[in-house]
Amino acid sequence: MHSPRLPLTRDLVLVGGGHTHALLLRMWGMNPLPGVRLTLINPGPTAPYSGMLPGFVAGHYTREALDIDLVKLARFAGARLILGAAEQIDPATKRIAVPGRPDIAYDVASIDIGITSAMPDLPGFADHAIAAKPLGMLASAWEAFRADSSAARIACIGGGVAGAELILAMSHALRQHNRLTQATLIDSDTALSALGEQSRSRLRAALETHGVTLLEQTRIDRLTEGEIHLEDGHVLLSDFTVGAAGARAYGWLGSSGLEQYDGALVVDSNLQTSDAHVFAAGDCAHMARTPRPKAGVYAVRQAPILFHNLRAMLSGGTLKDYHPQKDYLKLISMGGKTALADRNGRSFSGALLWRWKDHIDRKFMAKFDNLPVMAPPPLPRLRASGLEEALGAKPMCGGCGSKVGRDSLHRGLGSYTGAARADVTPLPGDDAAQLLTGGAIQVISTDHLRAFTEDPVTMTRITAQHALNDIWAMGARPQAATVTLILPRQTPDLQERLLGEIMSAADQEMTFAGVAIVGGHTSLGEELTLGFTITGLCASAPLTLAGAQEGDHLILTKPLGSGTILAAEMSGQARGRWVADALDLMCQSQRKAAEVLSAQAHAMTDVTGFGLLGHLQGICEASHLGAEIRFDAIPTMCGAPELAEAGVRSTIFDDNAALLPGIGTAGARALLFDPQTSGGLLAAVPSDQSERLLDQLRNHGYCAAGIGVMRGAGEGIVLR
Repeated sequence: MHSPRLPLTRDLVLVGGGHTHALLLRMWGMNPLPGVRLTLINPGPTAPYSGMLPGFVAGHYTREALDIDLVKLARFAGARLILGAAEQIDPATKRIAVPGRPDIAYDVASIDIGITSAMPDLPGFADHAIAAKPLGMLASAWEAFRADSSAARIACIGGGVAGAELILAMSHALRQHNRLTQATLIDSDTALSALGEQSRSRLRAALETHGVTLLEQTRIDRLTEGEIHLEDGHVLLSDFTVGAAGARAYGWLGSSGLEQYDGALVVDSNLQTSDAHVFAAGDCAHMARTPRPKAGVYAVRQAPILFHNLRAMLSGGTLKDYHPQKDYLKLISMGGKTALADRNGRSFSGALLWRWKDHIDRKFMAKFDNLPVMAPPPLPRLRASGLEEALGAKPMCGGCGSKVGRDSLHRGLGSYTGAARADVTPLPGDDAAQLLTGGAIQVISTDHLRAFTEDPVTMTRITAQHALNDIWAMGARPQAATVTLILPRQTPDLQERLLGEIMSAADQEMTFAGVAIVGGHTSLGEELTLGFTITGLCASAPLTLAGAQEGDHLILTKPLGSGTILAAEMSGQARGRWVADALDLMCQSQRKAAEVLSAQAHAMTDVTGFGLLGHLQGICEASHLGAEIRFDAIPTMCGAPELAEAGVRSTIFDDNAALLPGIGTAGARALLFDPQTSGGLLAAVPSDQSERLLDQLRNHGYCAAGIGVMRGAGEGIVLR
């Protein structure tokens, strides 16, 4: 008997990808709570690990080694990842606001967003300095600065442990390339006051060894370009200034109505805030009963308690208390591969301690780099022949990677054409049909996609653009749309929330395209599937696959690679930033591209499930021509070539490649057959117009390229 997926009944929303939430996601993936829809909201696809930041700044680690990949982690946990910065939480309505999208509802929420060391009250800081926290912004800014080769003066504001670590790391990195001319650590009070006397002495000696000038009891008046103006009138020169003092909670927490202490959310021993349905952990939380300094060790040890308590709140269980340790071992980097250990007033330093710290940090990051492989459910002992082959060795792709292959499609449809009507003009090979309605030329097309991202807003935007592309490709103006939705089984409350998010995004995308949503249909099923049927109006005969002329130049308006990246994301092989970039490209509207190209193109199509060469073959067949493609001219999505070289292929790839067996598919050339979801337009345009059209497309923000030329009949498709 078939066992359907269990219905969803509760929403758990995690705000922020801090250390506690990262560990919680890992634990959730290994032991999820049935019936819970888990959501993670974070500004970007990665979360830097604070313990390795000084090592990265010093040049001991790469940026990839520093980052926890939240895309991989969310996939492992079965969570929907929403890339955006939360700006408000309302416990009364149980909603979280993220700019650019509808509010996100929750039954239980947890906040782990860290703190910021920005100094908004210091004039000029926002324009001429970078805060040490959030870590990601500092890491990116330093990576760019470190890549330069000119002489450098650096400064750090804040003489605590974090400030000392950073200035030592920056000094070390610049000294390795003979760039350092001046380094200054500035504190308005006494530096390193949180440490014991031995540790203070060792760090002060390290600062001196690295050529760092320590200014204590020194106040700053303002910052200007390349200058730090002190209150006593002196001016320090600095090409790169970091702020590591005055760490504070994010201001938007203040509007929540939740109890706070110095801007942080007050939590009890269960890690609950003043609202029992909102938890908080890490640096943004203040443990009222057992106050402790801000340190990653507490965030890490809160994770098992938070994991248990969130599950208990969602299932009616009993909560546990978190008991923080009184003190902890501080391992402090000292620039080079040496570190200082401090605990209970005792202090040691040396290279051995750096190796110990390096081992601890790498072991922590390995938890996220090497996620456990969860075994699929076993197949029935007695089963039909061919079941293993039908399942394949990898999960089925979403989006256009899950389409039926072109040959199977043609054979299955056979000679079916439907009833003949004088007001309907079949357009063989095109995805839309031409209708005559009261003298107007109308086109109609339909498209739907199995969800490949758990974020329903992003999925809706991509599906809308994917469906609109059929209309744009025919040179038509989109007119009206109906929506088809298959929702996973869930309670009426969760259905309402999901529908609200989907329809808000659909309305936004279709309104921008000038389309009226006039109706639709919903049903329940195993997984989320979205579709649109769209009509469009043509001022003249629509553009089709036919009409290309020998000598026409071929223009592609989007990079290739979405199918490969989505397949890699499902198997945990794609970097989070590659996935985020690909999703952004799939959300890109082709409206302006169609406006630029349609007036000049002789033939045009959108590149989707059959890949670039499959859709080019459609133009060649309909136009009775061949084509020559320059492989090196074809733009590709970030990460796609590396994944293709590694052998990553989407579900429909083999069917696509079989269409042109004479063209090799080794390495990056496999991207020529990669199924694209919401891909670019492919247009055959007059050769004397191609450069002008490319300039216009690039001015509109498209990564457009001239990729080849149409050749004479019988020449086939040739790759150069």
